[in-house]
Amino acid sequence: MTDYPPAAFYFVVRFTAGWGRGDASFQEASGIGPEMEIESYREGGENRFLHSLPKGVKHPKLSLKRGVAAYQSQLVQWCRSVLEGGLAQPITTRDVTLYLLDQFGAPLRGWSFRNAFPSNWSVDAFAAQKNGVAIEKVDLVYAASVRTL
Repeated sequence: MTDYPPAAFYFVVRFTAGWGRGDASFQEASGIGPEMEIESYREGGENRFLHSLPKGVKHPKLSLKRGVAAYQSQLVQWCRSVLEGGLAQPITTRDVTLYLLDQFGAPLRGWSFRNAFPSNWSVDAFAAQKNGVAIEKVDLVYAASVRTL
């Protein structure tokens, strides 16, 4: 890594579906990384000591933000089928990979999110005094994340 620290704005998101470049372009990605759940336990008979015991690893939602896309977008169609389908059909999961890139476009670090599916799909508030792009947010839940690079 020649330029340290790397720029946070140069990243790419890829879906296993092989969707086009426009469907995987996002302005923000957050919720990367596992977190250990902790249970607090007071030592019996000795209330001065509080022990922290590990319960398990949980994965936060992967949040992706971008400008509102057309209904023909494959990502929009996937969100609609999962969130508006009413569980009448099985949920289709996808593997998602996120890469932080260097100044030449080569991956510096990467994260893979297995068996992801949308759990929330929302549009930011519209405001007459705001002069910006209409933003949609997709939250993905997943089974596990793996650092790839």
